[in-house]
Amino acid sequence: MRSIWNGAISFGLVSIPIKLVNATENHSVSFRQIHAADGGRIRYRKVCELEEKEVTQAEIGKAYEDADGSMIPITDEDLASLPLPTAKTIEIVAFVPASEIDPLQMDAAYYLSANGVPAAKPYTLLREALKRSRRVAIAKFALRGRERLGMLRVVDDVIAMHGLLWPDEIRQPEGVAPQSDVTVREAELDLADALMDTLGEVDLESLHDDYREAVEAMIAAKAEGGGALETAPAEREGGKVIDLMAALEGSVRAAQEARGEEAQVTPIKGRRSAATPKESGTKKSTSTAKKTPARKAPAKSTSTAAKKSAAKKSASSESSATKKSATKKTAAKKTAARKTAARKTAARKRSSA
Repeated sequence: MRSIWNGAISFGLVSIPIKLVNATENHSVSFRQIHAADGGRIRYRKVCELEEKEVTQAEIGKAYEDADGSMIPITDEDLASLPLPTAKTIEIVAFVPASEIDPLQMDAAYYLSANGVPAAKPYTLLREALKRSRRVAIAKFALRGRERLGMLRVVDDVIAMHGLLWPDEIRQPEGVAPQSDVTVREAELDLADALMDTLGEVDLESLHDDYREAVEAMIAAKAEGGGALETAPAEREGGKVIDLMAALEGSVRAAQEARGEEAQVTPIKGRRSAATPKESGTKKSTSTAKKTPARKAPAKSTSTAAKKSAAKKSASSESSATKKSATKKTAAKKTAARKTAARKTAARKRSSA
């Protein structure tokens, strides 16, 4: 991967030469602007407003627009003369738990690569120290003409850096939350929990951009001389939810069916039908996603016990019959043996006489 910035990590008195590499890439399909009448490309030309003529890139400089609209020219030399210690250094200023970083501050992501053989040892030291401490490093660095805030963490065997927005760049969520007081019932929370449990977890690797695939397929069809693909867009009902409980129950059923489970949701006792605008005051809700079907368990248990008892009796009677049969056979063998012995004795007496 091509590096976009070369510098060093400043870790106390330790300096680690590194290369900065983009950790992400954009796969969105890009379009060009054309003249709809004849398909000609629409291009932007950089024109000087005073002279009304096009200028080259070499003729273009920077300026700051003041409040009154006047332009204050700023040269590269002006910027280079500013005291910026992080111009070529990622300066670590603190180590904190990752939980202290607000995800709202997350910006672009980069990989930090050790630049050269001598950098391997201090790079590995910082990586292993981050692993063992289970903390992230907060750093300051300069990129593309401005100083930025960053967070260093370990990804596999690589140190990654997330650009962070400065705290004063995060807007306060004023006026975003619902302004009216809303009460959420326990029954609604129970169904929401059941829906979350039914949806379960997901392998992020299995997710993909369906819209981009559809755009690419459409472009391929047009490139081959065909028209646009005839696909019916998925329709989603908008507007307010008339019956929140019915919507939650339907969502649980749909999620269960999608996962191949038996889609049954136990209705809430005393709850009005979906067509009734009033809601019930019931506070508890149950669903098959959270309860096991145990209502008929006693009957099944009694039936099973009866079957086991009958089996035991049958086995006992069979065992008793077997013992009696064996006793009879033994007695018969003893009787036959006595008769045989008596015959032999009588035969010896006759022969001796």
